Amino acid sequence: MQPFNPWAWRDPAALAGGYDRVDPAEEPQRHPEHDGPDAPGPGTPVDLVGYRVEATDGRIGSIDEASEDADARYLVVDTGPWIFGRTVLLPVGTVERVDHLARVVHVDRTREQVKQSPAFDPDDFGDPEYRQQVGSYYEESYRRS
Repeated sequence: MQPFNPWAWRDPAALAGGYDRVDPAEEPQRHPEHDGPDAPGPGTPVDLVGYRVEATDGRIGSIDEASEDADARYLVVDTGPWIFGRTVLLPVGTVERVDHLARVVHVDRTREQVKQSPAFDPDDFGDPEYRQQVGSYYEESYRRS
């Protein structure tokens, strides 16, 4: 088993039109909810800005910014009034699934885990120490999940 990398998509299919976890040995199935005119096709770049973000136990906020930088893929989430307008950084490794038709990103963390995460600091984001701090927090919360 590979170690958890918080900065890498666990399932790249999340950006290829949503997904249902289907056993590859099964006959390919059509999923009408993913076949509508608004569903992105494979290989289509998807802009997640504006998508709602849901933790395992409720809504967190909405995506303000998303990055596809090779070494640090992340989502910047505006939590609104939930935690006093705090903005949080969620590494894409926390994404469990994406529902493109509903425009919702589901993460595998609780609201409390997100609330306790290191504060997002856009000025320090380029600093390797800051990214290590954020990555370490999510690696540790992944181990406890």
